Amino acid sequence: MKDVMLWAGAGQIGMAIARRMGYGMKIIVGDKKLENAQSTARIMNEAGYDVVPMEMDLSSRESIQGLIAEGQKYGAITMLVNAAGVSPSQASVEAILKVDLYGTAVLLEEVGKVIAPGGVGVTISSQSGWRMPALAADEDELLATTPAEELLSLDILRPERIRDTLHAYQMAKRCNEKRVMAEAVKWGRRGARLNAIAPGIIVTPLALDEFNGPRGNFYKNMFANCPAGRPGTADEVANAAELLMGNKGAFITGSTFLIDGGATASYFYGPLKPKAEE
Repeated sequence: MKDVMLWAGAGQIGMAIARRMGYGMKIIVGDKKLENAQSTARIMNEAGYDVVPMEMDLSSRESIQGLIAEGQKYGAITMLVNAAGVSPSQASVEAILKVDLYGTAVLLEEVGKVIAPGGVGVTISSQSGWRMPALAADEDELLATTPAEELLSLDILRPERIRDTLHAYQMAKRCNEKRVMAEAVKWGRRGARLNAIAPGIIVTPLALDEFNGPRGNFYKNMFANCPAGRPGTADEVANAAELLMGNKGAFITGSTFLIDGGATASYFYGPLKPKAEE
Protein backbone atom coordinates (compact mmCIF):
# COMPACT_ATOMS: atom_id res chain seq x y z
CA MET A 1 0.00 0.00 0.00
CA LYS A 2 1.12 3.54 -0.75
CA ASP A 3 0.01 7.02 0.16
CA VAL A 4 -2.21 8.27 -2.65
CA MET A 5 -2.38 11.59 -4.45
CA LEU A 6 -5.59 12.41 -6.30
CA TRP A 7 -4.89 14.79 -9.15
CA ALA A 8 -7.69 16.33 -11.23
CA GLY A 9 -6.89 18.09 -14.49
CA ALA A 10 -3.91 16.71 -16.40
CA GLY A 11 -2.43 20.08 -17.40
CA GLN A 12 0.90 21.81 -16.92
CA ILE A 13 0.17 23.32 -13.49
CA GLY A 14 -1.12 20.04 -12.08
CA MET A 15 1.85 18.15 -13.48
CA ALA A 16 4.34 20.64 -12.01
CA ILE A 17 2.77 20.20 -8.57
CA ALA A 18 2.54 16.41 -8.91
CA ARG A 19 6.20 16.20 -9.90
CA ARG A 20 7.17 18.32 -6.91
CA MET A 21 5.05 16.50 -4.33
CA GLY A 22 4.17 13.06 -5.69
CA TYR A 23 7.41 11.09 -5.58
CA GLY A 24 7.02 7.77 -3.76
CA MET A 25 3.23 8.02 -3.95
CA LYS A 26 0.55 6.37 -6.03
CA ILE A 27 -0.85 9.16 -8.19
CA ILE A 28 -4.30 8.91 -9.77
CA VAL A 29 -4.71 11.52 -12.50
CA GLY A 30 -8.20 12.19 -13.85
CA ASP A 31 -9.08 14.33 -16.83
CA LYS A 32 -12.21 14.94 -18.92
CA LYS A 33 -10.19 13.71 -21.90
CA LEU A 34 -8.75 10.29 -21.14
CA GLU A 35 -6.01 10.78 -23.74
CA ASN A 36 -4.75 13.82 -21.80
CA ALA A 37 -4.52 11.78 -18.61
CA GLN A 38 -2.80 8.94 -20.46
CA SER A 39 -0.26 11.25 -22.10
CA THR A 40 0.56 12.96 -18.80
CA ALA A 41 0.79 9.64 -16.97
CA ARG A 42 3.21 8.33 -19.59
CA ILE A 43 5.49 11.38 -19.18
CA MET A 44 5.41 11.02 -15.40
CA ASN A 45 5.94 7.26 -15.38
CA GLU A 46 8.90 7.59 -17.72
CA ALA A 47 10.37 9.99 -15.16
CA GLY A 48 10.06 7.46 -12.33
CA TYR A 49 6.65 8.29 -10.87
CA ASP A 50 3.76 5.85 -10.33
CA VAL A 51 0.76 7.31 -12.12
CA VAL A 52 -2.57 5.75 -13.12
CA PRO A 53 -4.67 7.69 -15.66
CA MET A 54 -8.43 7.70 -15.77
CA GLU A 55 -11.30 9.62 -17.29
CA MET A 56 -12.93 12.03 -14.85
CA ASP A 57 -15.54 14.73 -15.34
CA LEU A 58 -15.28 17.41 -12.65
CA SER A 59 -18.91 18.39 -13.21
CA SER A 60 -20.12 14.91 -12.15
CA ARG A 61 -20.26 13.80 -8.51
CA GLU A 62 -20.37 10.18 -9.64
CA SER A 63 -17.22 10.66 -11.70
CA ILE A 64 -15.45 12.34 -8.78
CA GLN A 65 -16.46 9.44 -6.52
CA GLY A 66 -14.98 7.10 -9.12
CA LEU A 67 -11.63 8.91 -8.93
CA ILE A 68 -11.66 8.61 -5.14
CA ALA A 69 -12.61 4.92 -5.25
CA GLU A 70 -9.75 4.22 -7.66
CA GLY A 71 -7.33 5.92 -5.29
CA GLN A 72 -8.58 3.98 -2.30
CA LYS A 73 -7.60 0.73 -4.00
CA TYR A 74 -3.96 1.61 -3.41
CA GLY A 75 -3.92 3.16 0.07
CA ALA A 76 -4.83 6.19 2.14
CA ILE A 77 -5.59 9.41 0.27
CA THR A 78 -3.13 11.95 1.65
CA MET A 79 -2.97 14.59 -1.10
CA LEU A 80 -5.36 16.34 -3.46
CA VAL A 81 -4.26 18.49 -6.38
CA ASN A 82 -7.19 20.06 -8.21
CA ALA A 83 -6.04 21.75 -11.40
CA ALA A 84 -9.14 20.97 -13.47
CA GLY A 85 -11.33 23.62 -15.00
CA VAL A 86 -12.33 25.57 -18.08
CA SER A 87 -11.58 29.17 -19.04
CA PRO A 88 -13.78 32.04 -20.29
CA SER A 89 -12.65 31.54 -23.88
CA GLN A 90 -13.19 27.79 -23.81
CA ALA A 91 -16.69 27.33 -22.47
CA SER A 92 -20.20 28.68 -22.01
CA VAL A 93 -21.50 30.37 -18.86
CA GLU A 94 -23.36 27.17 -17.98
CA ALA A 95 -20.28 24.98 -18.42
CA ILE A 96 -18.05 27.31 -16.39
CA LEU A 97 -20.48 27.31 -13.47
CA LYS A 98 -21.02 23.54 -13.67
CA VAL A 99 -17.31 22.66 -13.85
CA ASP A 100 -15.36 25.41 -12.11
CA LEU A 101 -17.89 26.32 -9.42
CA TYR A 102 -20.09 23.27 -8.72
CA GLY A 103 -17.49 20.65 -9.64
CA THR A 104 -14.77 22.12 -7.45
CA ALA A 105 -17.21 22.35 -4.53
CA VAL A 106 -18.13 18.68 -4.93
CA LEU A 107 -14.50 17.57 -5.22
CA LEU A 108 -13.45 19.39 -2.05
CA GLU A 109 -16.48 18.00 -0.23
CA GLU A 110 -16.01 14.39 -1.37
CA VAL A 111 -12.25 14.27 -0.76
CA GLY A 112 -12.84 15.92 2.60
CA LYS A 113 -14.83 12.86 3.65
CA VAL A 114 -11.86 10.52 3.13
CA ILE A 115 -8.66 12.59 3.42
CA ALA A 116 -6.22 10.95 5.83
CA PRO A 117 -5.01 12.63 9.03
CA GLY A 118 -2.07 14.82 8.09
CA GLY A 119 -3.38 15.06 4.55
CA VAL A 120 -3.25 18.20 2.42
CA GLY A 121 -5.08 19.59 -0.57
CA VAL A 122 -4.57 22.46 -2.95
CA THR A 123 -7.02 23.70 -5.54
CA ILE A 124 -6.16 26.07 -8.38
CA SER A 125 -8.34 29.17 -8.38
CA SER A 126 -7.50 32.36 -10.31
CA GLN A 127 -6.53 35.99 -9.92
CA SER A 128 -9.77 36.70 -11.78
CA GLY A 129 -11.87 36.30 -8.65
CA TRP A 130 -9.90 39.09 -6.97
CA ARG A 131 -10.84 41.75 -9.53
CA MET A 132 -14.58 41.37 -9.20
CA PRO A 133 -16.27 43.86 -6.83
CA ALA A 134 -16.84 42.56 -3.33
CA LEU A 135 -20.01 40.61 -2.68
CA ALA A 136 -22.22 41.15 0.34
CA ALA A 137 -21.23 39.14 3.42
CA ASP A 138 -24.37 37.00 3.19
CA GLU A 139 -23.63 36.26 -0.50
CA ASP A 140 -20.10 35.16 0.38
CA GLU A 141 -21.50 32.92 3.09
CA LEU A 142 -23.94 31.35 0.63
CA LEU A 143 -21.10 30.61 -1.78
CA ALA A 144 -19.08 29.11 1.07
CA THR A 145 -21.67 26.96 2.78
CA THR A 146 -24.62 26.18 0.49
CA PRO A 147 -24.86 22.41 -0.11
CA ALA A 148 -23.11 21.73 -3.40
CA GLU A 149 -26.23 20.33 -5.04
CA GLU A 150 -28.05 23.61 -4.38
CA LEU A 151 -25.26 26.00 -5.42
CA LEU A 152 -26.36 26.52 -9.00
CA SER A 153 -29.84 27.47 -7.79
CA LEU A 154 -28.58 30.47 -5.81
CA ASP A 155 -30.13 33.77 -6.83
CA ILE A 156 -26.72 35.37 -7.50
CA LEU A 157 -25.89 32.58 -9.97
CA ARG A 158 -29.12 32.76 -11.99
CA PRO A 159 -28.36 33.04 -15.72
CA GLU A 160 -29.87 36.52 -15.98
CA ARG A 161 -27.50 37.71 -13.21
CA ILE A 162 -24.38 36.51 -15.07
CA ARG A 163 -23.21 39.03 -17.68
CA ASP A 164 -20.82 36.88 -19.72
CA THR A 165 -18.31 34.02 -19.50
CA LEU A 166 -15.72 36.20 -17.72
CA HIS A 167 -18.26 37.14 -15.04
CA ALA A 168 -19.18 33.46 -14.66
CA TYR A 169 -15.49 32.60 -14.28
CA GLN A 170 -14.97 35.32 -11.68
CA MET A 171 -17.98 34.11 -9.69
CA ALA A 172 -16.69 30.54 -9.88
CA LYS A 173 -13.26 31.54 -8.60
CA ARG A 174 -14.73 33.68 -5.83
CA CYS A 175 -16.79 30.67 -4.83
CA ASN A 176 -13.71 28.41 -4.92
CA GLU A 177 -11.95 30.62 -2.40
CA LYS A 178 -14.95 30.78 -0.08
CA ARG A 179 -15.46 26.99 -0.32
CA VAL A 180 -11.81 26.44 0.58
CA MET A 181 -12.33 28.44 3.76
CA ALA A 182 -15.47 26.54 4.75
CA GLU A 183 -14.13 23.12 3.76
CA ALA A 184 -10.82 23.77 5.58
CA VAL A 185 -12.83 23.82 8.81
CA LYS A 186 -14.23 20.37 8.00
CA TRP A 187 -10.87 19.04 6.80
CA GLY A 188 -9.36 20.29 10.06
CA ARG A 189 -11.59 17.93 12.02
CA ARG A 190 -9.78 15.10 10.23
CA GLY A 191 -6.37 16.64 10.93
CA ALA A 192 -5.98 17.72 7.30
CA ARG A 193 -5.33 21.05 5.58
CA LEU A 194 -6.74 22.69 2.44
CA ASN A 195 -5.66 25.82 0.56
CA ALA A 196 -6.09 27.47 -2.82
CA ILE A 197 -3.66 29.10 -5.22
CA ALA A 198 -4.88 31.93 -7.44
CA PRO A 199 -2.46 32.20 -10.36
CA GLY A 200 -2.25 35.07 -12.77
CA ILE A 201 -1.14 34.58 -16.36
CA ILE A 202 0.74 31.27 -16.40
CA VAL A 203 2.00 30.00 -19.75
CA THR A 204 0.10 26.76 -20.40
CA PRO A 205 -1.90 25.44 -23.37
CA LEU A 206 -5.02 26.89 -21.70
CA ALA A 207 -3.35 30.31 -21.44
CA LEU A 208 -2.27 30.12 -25.05
CA ASP A 209 -5.93 29.60 -25.96
CA GLU A 210 -6.65 32.83 -24.12
CA PHE A 211 -3.75 34.70 -25.78
CA ASN A 212 -5.11 33.71 -29.17
CA GLY A 213 -8.76 34.21 -28.26
CA PRO A 214 -11.00 37.27 -28.24
CA ARG A 215 -9.43 38.55 -25.01
CA GLY A 216 -5.83 37.98 -26.14
CA ASN A 217 -4.80 41.65 -26.15
CA PHE A 218 -6.25 42.07 -22.67
CA TYR A 219 -4.02 39.29 -21.33
CA LYS A 220 -0.91 40.47 -23.17
CA ASN A 221 -1.44 43.96 -21.78
CA MET A 222 -1.90 42.46 -18.32
CA PHE A 223 1.46 40.80 -18.11
CA ALA A 224 3.23 43.65 -19.92
CA ASN A 225 1.94 46.12 -17.30
CA CYS A 226 2.15 44.06 -14.14
CA PRO A 227 5.13 44.65 -11.84
CA ALA A 228 6.80 41.40 -12.88
CA GLY A 229 6.52 42.37 -16.55
CA ARG A 230 6.02 38.82 -17.72
CA PRO A 231 3.71 35.83 -17.44
CA GLY A 232 4.51 33.12 -14.93
CA THR A 233 5.40 29.45 -15.25
CA ALA A 234 3.75 26.33 -13.91
CA ASP A 235 6.82 25.60 -11.81
CA GLU A 236 6.43 28.92 -10.01
CA VAL A 237 2.92 27.84 -9.01
CA ALA A 238 4.42 24.54 -7.85
CA ASN A 239 6.87 26.48 -5.66
CA ALA A 240 3.91 27.83 -3.70
CA ALA A 241 2.18 24.45 -3.66
CA GLU A 242 5.33 22.91 -2.20
CA LEU A 243 5.13 25.35 0.72
CA LEU A 244 1.39 24.87 1.22
CA MET A 245 1.51 21.07 1.00
CA GLY A 246 4.72 20.51 2.94
CA ASN A 247 5.66 20.65 6.62
CA LYS A 248 6.71 24.30 6.35
CA GLY A 249 3.08 25.13 5.60
CA ALA A 250 1.70 23.24 8.59
CA PHE A 251 0.00 26.36 10.01
CA ILE A 252 -1.55 27.41 6.69
CA THR A 253 -5.07 26.26 5.94
CA GLY A 254 -8.21 27.88 4.54
CA SER A 255 -6.12 30.41 2.62
CA THR A 256 -5.81 31.52 -0.99
CA PHE A 257 -2.36 32.52 -2.26
CA LEU A 258 -2.35 35.06 -5.08
CA ILE A 259 0.50 34.42 -7.53
CA ASP A 260 0.09 36.88 -10.37
CA GLY A 261 3.26 38.91 -10.78
CA GLY A 262 1.46 41.84 -9.19
CA ALA A 263 -1.26 42.08 -11.86
CA THR A 264 -4.00 42.48 -9.26
CA ALA A 265 -2.00 45.17 -7.46
CA SER A 266 -1.61 47.01 -10.78
CA TYR A 267 -5.32 46.59 -11.51
CA PHE A 268 -6.22 48.48 -8.33
CA TYR A 269 -3.29 50.86 -7.97
CA GLY A 270 -1.26 50.92 -11.18
CA PRO A 271 -1.37 51.10 -14.97
CA LEU A 272 -3.83 48.22 -15.26
CA LYS A 273 -6.47 50.18 -13.33
CA PRO A 274 -9.59 50.44 -15.53
CA LYS A 275 -10.39 53.93 -16.79
CA ALA A 276 -13.51 55.53 -15.35
CA GLU A 277 -15.40 55.19 -18.61
CA GLU A 278 -14.72 51.46 -18.67
